[in-house]
Amino acid sequence: MRLSPSHLLVPVLAALVASAAPCRADAGSAPAPPAAPAPSTAAVDRAVESVQAFYDRSKTFKSTFQQKFWVKAYNQEKSSRGHVTFSKPGKMDWVYEDPKDNRVVSDGVVIKVYEAANKQMYEQPIDKSQYPAALSFLTGTGKLSDSFDFELVPGETMKFPGGYVLVGTPKQATPAYSKVLFYVDAATSQVRRVMVIDGQGNRNRFDFVDPRVNEPVAPAEFAFTPPPGTSIVRP
Repeated sequence: MRLSPSHLLVPVLAALVASAAPCRADAGSAPAPPAAPAPSTAAVDRAVESVQAFYDRSKTFKSTFQQKFWVKAYNQEKSSRGHVTFSKPGKMDWVYEDPKDNRVVSDGVVIKVYEAANKQMYEQPIDKSQYPAALSFLTGTGKLSDSFDFELVPGETMKFPGGYVLVGTPKQATPAYSKVLFYVDAATSQVRRVMVIDGQGNRNRFDFVDPRVNEPVAPAEFAFTPPPGTSIVRP
């Protein structure tokens, strides 16, 4: 299955999430609507504010991650893994172990997506990418409630016991995603999983393992020069 570089750019949405649990649900399973009456607006607002407060206190984040990208049209799934480092404002470094040597790097100004197998790097200013609204709460320049309208779904409904799911619909339509689901640990208000759903129904899910927050991070980690012979692609 050949994937476009856009599936690698989705980690931008998932940066700075913490305390992941092992995968519980199949990546291709559709999120079920809540069977009970919808929570009140006040309950939704409290849940969003609690998650926002956690990330407002988190300046850096390190973790290993597991990714599942499910293509609806072909009913095919691609699994990946690696480790990530994130530092506000807007700096991140996703190092893939499988596929080996793939990278997604941002120094807060430019996003670079390197595909090792093709020796290609896609480079784009972060303010010109498809993700600035979703990034704003991670970089400390905005809030979740500025970018999404949320529904609150009980964790048991989503096969996520001990937590709840915030289902976000972007306030400004974008071809990059139609929904973003944040799976939240109710005890800590930490996001434990992120699932991004695009307009074609494809699902990109990230689970985070052994996260560490607010550890020192060297600025040099967010500088990346591709190997000689790499083709640079700019929009």
